[in-house]
Amino acid sequence: MNLTISFVISIFLTITDQRHEKGKAVHDIIVIGMGPAGMAVSAMAAKLGLKVLGIEKNKIGGECLNCGCIPSKALLKAGEVRKVIENLEQFGIHPADKPAIDDPLGIVRDKVETISGPKTMKAFQKVELLLGKGGAEFIDPHTVMVDGKTYKGKKIFIATGTEPMLPPIPGLSGVDTLTNVNLFEQKEVPESLMIIGGGAIGSEMAQAFSRLGSRVVLAHMDPHLLPAGDREAGETLQKNLEKEGVQIYNSTRIEKVSQKDGEIITVTDKGEFTTGRILIAAGRKPVLDELKLENAGVRYTKKGVTVNQKLQTSKKHIYGVGDCNGIALFSHAAMHQGMIALMNALNPGPFGKLKHGNYAVPWTVFTKPEVAQVGITEEEAIAAKMNYKAVQSNYADYGRAIADGQPEGFVKVITNSRGKIFGATIVGESASELIHEWTMAIQYKHSLFDILMMQHSFPTISLMNKRISENWMMEMAEKPVLQKIAKFLI
Repeated sequence: MNLTISFVISIFLTITDQRHEKGKAVHDIIVIGMGPAGMAVSAMAAKLGLKVLGIEKNKIGGECLNCGCIPSKALLKAGEVRKVIENLEQFGIHPADKPAIDDPLGIVRDKVETISGPKTMKAFQKVELLLGKGGAEFIDPHTVMVDGKTYKGKKIFIATGTEPMLPPIPGLSGVDTLTNVNLFEQKEVPESLMIIGGGAIGSEMAQAFSRLGSRVVLAHMDPHLLPAGDREAGETLQKNLEKEGVQIYNSTRIEKVSQKDGEIITVTDKGEFTTGRILIAAGRKPVLDELKLENAGVRYTKKGVTVNQKLQTSKKHIYGVGDCNGIALFSHAAMHQGMIALMNALNPGPFGKLKHGNYAVPWTVFTKPEVAQVGITEEEAIAAKMNYKAVQSNYADYGRAIADGQPEGFVKVITNSRGKIFGATIVGESASELIHEWTMAIQYKHSLFDILMMQHSFPTISLMNKRISENWMMEMAEKPVLQKIAKFLI
């Protein structure tokens, strides 16, 4: 069914339902959790004139806005500014003294408060909000309770997100630990910092705090940084972090942690480390316990709420969106899921439903150099025994990257002889922006030939993407059969 027609029918049915329910306290939609996924559902549903109840026990924006994506980027920017000033000589400018550290974490908190203020809240003026009144729990499939009061909804969206997972390290429970939840509330940059975890949070915070003057040690159990991504990308990032003074220990077992005289001792199979603070960035777990999902008949596992491709739970009128379903732990994926789940909820028929698996999911780590990925990695192609070709272009071979003083990194695309695009890995300047061209290509089945035939403005960093298609075409042109054809046709 045409999506526009579905919306018109749905709105008509909603108005009809509202007439039937006149005088009853029944919401069209209840959203539990107002992070990226819940915000998307609530804002869109309210714009459509639906009666929406949004429930958030902490703050609007969830972890992403308040203690995740946004504050971490603000802290990274503070570290980047200091790093640039320290290295002015590479631009032919005489450097001054090393910049002193004042209150970067305070500035981060100010920026978060600005972002989460009136501009953000304006989008939810038509949403009935229950903020800071505690979490929601299901009474039955259509009823939830908050702070002793019950609320009924026709459609319910679970968007409770995830929280830091503390690994079962002996002694850890008795130590004053940092996670992303309390990290940005610190008043001072620690003199030394131990980080457990080599994923996005661990890598980003390692660089940020190192650049702000901390002595940073990072240890994790995986064989390379960013284990969900390309090995070469992780190794490239590691070389750059180590140049900046971060000590990195891969494939490391954390044996125990203890605290004595205000210092934290971390014992590993690679040695013993003493630091002022310890940051745990070793995974996430879904926030589901207090929901009492069994009262609603909603199935779930340790990974999250169980959903189908339409993001419906075992109860078809209840949807699980965002990190709480364990599908893709990214804020942009959460927002996207919220959008398509609402569209599916508004579709009265069985046809034309949107499936989350039909959409490519890119991700980025905002270190310097940035690391971005979409589709499969080369390691995944090897594991799947694919007949693939990895085409690569290095930043160091491109004049603009050299002129900018950013020659680190590469663009690597997993393709085949026909130019089909299976995945892309980017390490380097503006990787977070370049990855979207490959996301579009994968999602809409464009080939390297299509990238080749699209003009890219010179000398932009995005021309790195076109150089991949040029390299692919040049390799194809060297095949004897094509050379014979060219010779014949000329």
